[in-house]
Order: sequence, then structure tokens, then C-alpha cells
Amino acid sequence: MLSEPAGPHPGPSIAELLDALRTGRTTPTALVDTVADRVSAAGADGIWISTVGRADLRARAAELEADPGGRTLPLYGIPFAVKDSIDIAGLPTTCACPDYASVAAETAPVVTRLLDAGAVFVGKTNLDQFATGLNGTRSPYGIPSSVYGPDLISGGSSSGSALAVATGQVPFAVATDTAGSGRVPAALNGIVGLKPSRGLLSTVGLVPACRSLDCMSLMGGSVDDLRRVFDVVAAVDPRDPWSRPRERRRVGRPRIGLPPGAELPFDDDGPMRRAHLAARAALLPTGQVVEVPLAPFLQAGELLYHGPWVAERLVEFDDFLSTHPDSVHPVVATVLAGGRRYTAVDTFRAQHRLQELRAEVAQLWDGVDVVVLPTVPTTLTIAEVLADPIDTNTRLGLYTHAGNLLDLCAVVVPAGLTDDGRPCSLMVLGPALADDVVLEVAAGIVATAGRPGTPAGAANRADDGPLVTPHALHAT
Repeated sequence: MLSEPAGPHPGPSIAELLDALRTGRTTPTALVDTVADRVSAAGADGIWISTVGRADLRARAAELEADPGGRTLPLYGIPFAVKDSIDIAGLPTTCACPDYASVAAETAPVVTRLLDAGAVFVGKTNLDQFATGLNGTRSPYGIPSSVYGPDLISGGSSSGSALAVATGQVPFAVATDTAGSGRVPAALNGIVGLKPSRGLLSTVGLVPACRSLDCMSLMGGSVDDLRRVFDVVAAVDPRDPWSRPRERRRVGRPRIGLPPGAELPFDDDGPMRRAHLAARAALLPTGQVVEVPLAPFLQAGELLYHGPWVAERLVEFDDFLSTHPDSVHPVVATVLAGGRRYTAVDTFRAQHRLQELRAEVAQLWDGVDVVVLPTVPTTLTIAEVLADPIDTNTRLGLYTHAGNLLDLCAVVVPAGLTDDGRPCSLMVLGPALADDVVLEVAAGIVATAGRPGTPAGAANRADDGPLVTPHALHAT
């Protein structure tokens, strides 16, 4: 039997599944059976921490089928995964630390909205412990690999969420993003990731990493899939002090900000530089290109792991780290303990510098609608990260770290391959509340800048992702 080629193999899009479910070509029961088969076939691949049993999946499907208005629900019968730092009533939230786990009394509002929309919860996914890491190697539940090769990291911290989509086990997943946790694994597995503006998705029910920066994020096989899910979950929550309403902005021909290509660091990764520049060149049909400076984005990003925001993680985890030191992954413990060295003076000094950078970047939006950057400067092997876990992790976030500090929204999209077969991805950044604009630009980029499995910059067809159709799609 021939093995599948390297790269993502997402299943049918949400639109395709909804059409099949609503027209009776398949049923929620048939679909969850397919999902259960796929999860079972995947085995111990480091994607899942816990999954819903087949009997419970079938019970949920039967409940939807018995609802007279079920087929009109926006996510009727659509399976999804949830990162295991997000609460679901009756299930343990582990944050990839078994001794930290506690059974949630209430389901996070974002998940509740998905369930109310007819979606089917499949399970909770693996992550870098306490959502501390961008690489996917810091979990006692296994080290998952990228779909592009068993030696390559999956990215993190939302490693399992990205892989559940990229391997075709679910059409979409709920993740989080503080420093790039939702964007980096999406990029390294050839799928689409949305980091919404902070506050558009409630963070109630999320174990915080850095509460002032945390965002719920979404991953899917296409921009259209993420738009559909975003429409369901974006809502004001009075219990979330950072909550704010969505603004449905639109632009005509977008003005796309690009830093000078020569200024972009790629960690001496020549193939990645060539792939990125080729993907950039394909942006010309998408909008008007305007040169913008790179420095304020990189300078803001440096504040995250070389500034007092590391200490914010201790608000949640300091007591546990002090009382259960042997329960914490040693690299995570080192990162958390590093937060203790910062003073109040350091905090205010960093906040003042950040505000200067925010003002500098805010001026850019007078001349551009979005800024497009690489998502990551390079890819890394699992061995490279394990040998040098701190520095490699920091390098991975070179372009993503600034996003939440600068109060931006972002979408990452696949943009072809390097000439040695690794994934290239573009990150579309916009100002706060320009989520619909970045989604629109991202959809245009996918239509012109290449698809997984193609040379970077190659033209491609519609934004629907390559499909591996499950038998359930054709069930009667």
C-alpha cells in the first residue's frame, strides 16, 4: 500500500460537510463514526490527550438528528477539537501536566457557542505544557511531529490542535495564541490559523498563560472554514475583562505592507528565504504593495521573552511550581522561574517602551491595511530543539511574538514549499478589530501564493484545501 505524501491531508471543508449533512447524503452518526475510526487509526501520535468515546459521539449525533431544527444550525454535525488548556465541564483540564489537572465545573463560553451551533466535540489536544513554548516538544503526552516529516517539530504550544486538522481527523480546532502558539503550528503543518483581535473570543474558561495577552485562536483547512467558525464564536462576554465587540470592516483593493526583503532574517535558511520571496512576489495581484519598516515589529517581539511578561505566567503557575517542582517539565520550569528576576521598575520601563512601539506601528495603518511577514524564519528538527530548547524556541517566535503585544490580529496561510520540501507560510497582520480584513486578504493570498505541496509562489485554484473525502461524506 502506498503511503501518503508528506504534508497536510485535511478532510472535506465545513461547507462540503454541511451540504452533505443537510441534503441527507450523510448523517452526523456516519460522520462521527468516520472521525472515531480516524482517531483510532492514528494511535499514539501525540495529538490527543483525551478523546470522546464512540458511544458518546454517537449519542451527540443522535441528539442532533432528533432536533427538528438541527439541520439549520450553522455547524450542524461538524466535529472539532479543543486544546487541553480550555475547560469543558466534567473533563479534566491538564495543560499537559497530569498533577496540575482538575475537572472543570463549567464549559468555556467559546466551546459552548460551538456546541449550541451544532458542532460535535471530539477531544482535547496536546500542547506544550502550560502553553509555554512554540515547538511542541514540552509535553508528557508525547512529542508530535510535523506532517512534513517525522524529524520535524510540529510547532506549539497548540501542537495537537494543528495536527488534528492537518491529518484530517477534524475540520477545525480551537487553540490559543499568546506569543504565536496558534500561528506557528499552523504554519509548520500547512494549514490556516486565525489569531483574532484580543477580546473578540472570550477567554473565560482558559487557563491563562499571560492573561493580558492571551487569545483564543482557530485552526482549519481553509480561510472559509475559519470564517464560518469565527462568525459563531466572536461575541462579547461581560465576564471577560478584555472582551470587546467585533467590527466588520472591509476594504476594496488592499494596501499590503511589506518590509524590504533584504531585512528579513531567516536564520541562514536559504531555501526558506527563496520560498518566502517567491510567495511575496505572488502578492502583486492581491493588492497594492507598500514598503514598511520591520524594526518596530521585531523590537516589540523582543520584549516578550526578554522582558517582564515572562513574570505574568507566574500569576497562574508560581504556587504550583513551588509546591510541585518535579511535576513541571524542566524546560518549562526554567522559563517560569526566569520571571522572578523582574522588578516593578522593569515592568513599567517595558510598558513605556511597548507603548512607544505601539504608537509607531499605529502610524503604519494610515498607509496600509495589512502587513505581510513570514510566520517563522525557519523550520527545526526535534533533535535541534531538544539540544537547545530555549534559544530555538525564541527563534521560532521571531515574527509572531509582537502580535499580541502590539494588539494586532493575524491569519497565517500556507504558501507552498521550500525547494527541499519544507512548508512556507505567510502571516497577514492587521490592526485590532481588522479581523475581517485580514481574513479577506488571506483568502486572496491563498488563491495566488501557492498551496502545500507546490513550489512557493505557484498559482492555485480555489481556497478549499486538498481533500481526502471520508466514506461518511457519501453515506446514505
